[in-house]
Amino acid sequence: MQKLCRSLILLITLVTVIACAGPATEPATPAEPAGEGGAVATAHPLATEAGREILAAGGNAFDAAVAVSAALAVVEPFGSGVGGGGFWLLHEADSDRSIMVDGRETAPAESTADMYIDEDGQVDTDLSRNGPLAAAIPGQPAALVHISENYGNLSLAENLAPAIRYAREGFEVGERYVRGVRFKKEVLERWPAGVEVFLDEGEVPEEGWVLKQPDLAETLERLADYGHDGFYRGELAERMVEGVREAGGIWRLQDLADYQVVEREPIVSEYRGSRITAASPPSAGGVALATTLNILEGFDLENLDAATRTHLISEALRRAYRDRGAWLGDPDFVDMPLDKLTHPWYAAGLRAGIRSDQATPSDALPGVVDDGEGPETTHFSIIDRAGNRVGGTLSINFWFGSGFMPEGTGVILNNEMDDFSARPGSPDGFELVSSAANAIEPGKRMLSSMTPTFIEDDRGVAVLGSPGGSRIITTVLHGILAWKEGLEPEEIVEQRRFHHQYRPDHISYEPGALSRDTIDVLESKGHKVEPRGRPWGNLQLVIWDRMTGELEAASDPRGEGSPDVY
Repeated sequence: MQKLCRSLILLITLVTVIACAGPATEPATPAEPAGEGGAVATAHPLATEAGREILAAGGNAFDAAVAVSAALAVVEPFGSGVGGGGFWLLHEADSDRSIMVDGRETAPAESTADMYIDEDGQVDTDLSRNGPLAAAIPGQPAALVHISENYGNLSLAENLAPAIRYAREGFEVGERYVRGVRFKKEVLERWPAGVEVFLDEGEVPEEGWVLKQPDLAETLERLADYGHDGFYRGELAERMVEGVREAGGIWRLQDLADYQVVEREPIVSEYRGSRITAASPPSAGGVALATTLNILEGFDLENLDAATRTHLISEALRRAYRDRGAWLGDPDFVDMPLDKLTHPWYAAGLRAGIRSDQATPSDALPGVVDDGEGPETTHFSIIDRAGNRVGGTLSINFWFGSGFMPEGTGVILNNEMDDFSARPGSPDGFELVSSAANAIEPGKRMLSSMTPTFIEDDRGVAVLGSPGGSRIITTVLHGILAWKEGLEPEEIVEQRRFHHQYRPDHISYEPGALSRDTIDVLESKGHKVEPRGRPWGNLQLVIWDRMTGELEAASDPRGEGSPDVY
């Protein structure tokens, strides 16, 4: 106990002097590739094809990002869509400027902090995860319009053309689609519109079944013709609000009319000579990565045995995820000490509390509560030959979001309201615990783990990201560490992964990630180690190699994505 108190005193002392310190040194920005075309890695071959099509038509990385985002909304309706939102991390080569387009969903104006609390004082997870009451106001349509109009070379209609074609003509569904429908079937069956679109005569379809979405094609055409107002005002908006309210939701026309994307400065940190640029709040990704990497900076990971390396990474993650829950939320609603949380001196204080021979029980860390993105998300990475780049992580949260589709729209709505803290200290669907900083408020954006990321160093430039819910940040962390170890693109996306998120207090791992000997050592240090039956993550990676000047792309073999270099 005395050691813990001394560590806390040291931590507090270090934090108080951070305001006097200057920013961490950033590595020089590398030169960029030149020419035409680019590299694209997405979670679905048709989305990759859409990106290539737009690059071949003279579009830049930003045009391709719009095309890919819209295509994924069609071919992966279980993971993202115009009824959801996301974060798009952009880098303009000409200005050497990175920016994050925040298209995260917002809480409707009629939302209340206790809207999911039942008469017994417990969180009603069916209300927060299924049906229209679980749906926040979508941000993806506004983001697509914003990116196309402000950063693209082509028109919005040109960029949306591949997605419209896929929706109208149809495509053959794969294993992930079938698995998602099977998982969500009972919820989809509560409302007729989704059943008519996603099921085959009321049954789970087989692989190879052709999914056509004519209503979604019309919605995308309306967006192409009228831009922002095509979705957020007029006939479509009225149809969505009517459908939501008739089914028990609380959307209003003004909620849609008021929605705007926000451009935010990304979180920039440094790890062993590499500049790491990642999503900023309301994404927790950039902050958690900075904290974790700053802690790990003090350890020689590459020369440690597997058990010690796993232990130290897990301890760093434990502390970063603790801070995620305690401090982070929507920056338009919550004051957050971001400069402190991402500073190397703060990490030094956290590192001082890590023992090499013993796990730190999460109960021994300061609590998240002051006494008072689904694993089915998707990601794409793009670099064009001019050096522009985009990492986009998009979501409707769980499989098929809320399971609710307003009649005649083709839009499956998100269930991102579950990402709020329905009651401070209660876990969400990914077992993440948040404080009052992430409580429900009208117009507020819910905290997210989506983490589109850039790496820049002497090796070159990498754009990476993944779905995976609470495991997104860890998946990206593994990718960064593998990049620093010099692994090839295919090796980076293939590597096995383990994870710690503070609560629950255990290391989880996918098949093949940890050997029996490593598990035995970890358990001797006091860790609880829990296997996870299925692999997780779907890392999408594109690289510009400084040494060769070539572009490369790789897609995670856990998914059905395909990389392409044009």
